[in-house]
Amino acid sequence: MQRIPCVLMRGGTSKGPVFHAWDLPSNVVERDEVLLNIMGSGHELEIDGIGGGSPQTSKVAIVSPSLHADADVDYLFVQVMVAQRRVDTAPNCGNMLCAVGPFAIEQGLVKAQEGHTLVRIRNLNTNTFVNSRVDTPGGIVRYEGQTAIDGVPGTAAPIHLTFLNAIGSKTGKLFPTGKARDVIDGIPVTCIDMAMPMMIVEANQLGVTGSESPAQLDADTVLLEKLEALRIKAGRAMGLGDVSSMVIPKPVLISPPRFDGTLQVRYFMPHNCHRALAITGAVGLATACVSPGTVAAGVLGDDTAALTQIRLEHPSGAIDIALSRNEEGGPLQASVVRTARRLFSGFVYAPRSRRLAG
Repeated sequence: MQRIPCVLMRGGTSKGPVFHAWDLPSNVVERDEVLLNIMGSGHELEIDGIGGGSPQTSKVAIVSPSLHADADVDYLFVQVMVAQRRVDTAPNCGNMLCAVGPFAIEQGLVKAQEGHTLVRIRNLNTNTFVNSRVDTPGGIVRYEGQTAIDGVPGTAAPIHLTFLNAIGSKTGKLFPTGKARDVIDGIPVTCIDMAMPMMIVEANQLGVTGSESPAQLDADTVLLEKLEALRIKAGRAMGLGDVSSMVIPKPVLISPPRFDGTLQVRYFMPHNCHRALAITGAVGLATACVSPGTVAAGVLGDDTAALTQIRLEHPSGAIDIALSRNEEGGPLQASVVRTARRLFSGFVYAPRSRRLAG
């Protein structure tokens, strides 16, 4: 058995182990096999590992000091599949990103300041940069506080995330197809790449309201088949190639808000509906809301280009996104307030060979 230093953390509405890069094999194939064994991948409950049997709780963050002048640490996100023994490092994860700042400070990768500490993070999956501001009264990371986020019980200290250059995270373009709206199989969609490549479609175009629960949507096999067929064609149109074995682009259903939000959202990962909403997905959706010609702008109806605050309703509540530019005509930046918590630290044990019966 391999004994590997590990910190289990909740980041936003996700949960998973956080590792120093130097504690894992440098060879990518060997590293991925270790992570599969740690998480228990290949079994729907991940019973032989520390994964939680859900895409939201089968995530890994790998952190290391950064050699880039604009970053303090590098962060690699690994989505570990639950039932399949494979990983995907194509996308970023904004929820696990919430855990990177506190981890970097507590592990001595970034020196804590009095009051608040800024951690400059480079995401290696997308080569994008995010600033994380962590509460550090007395030079110590504070986890307890009064900030509540929907999808997580209780309250905690706020973590402020600002996505600095999220446009074209994987494709290099905000609209990889060259258009704000495309038609695939007769259905209008928006293919957008802002923090996360996504395919946005109005829920009623697929015969649902967009107010259904994740369990209802996950049980709708006809819907899932239609959504996957659209996603695969959208992936090719976005220049991502055959995405059948990839978790991007993420398919998203949108509909008018039910409460006081800007838009109602059902976000898929890509084959299960998220119980809340991915942070990177929220950044892309907020951008779509203020971009003329998109499916999202069409649902809103009014001129939305001047909006600076977007509230997205999801199955567990809502999330607020603030949009800004450093200068007139500069790149769009998105900010969000989230929380994180350190759950345990110690060692995780991984078998040196696959032991799962499947």
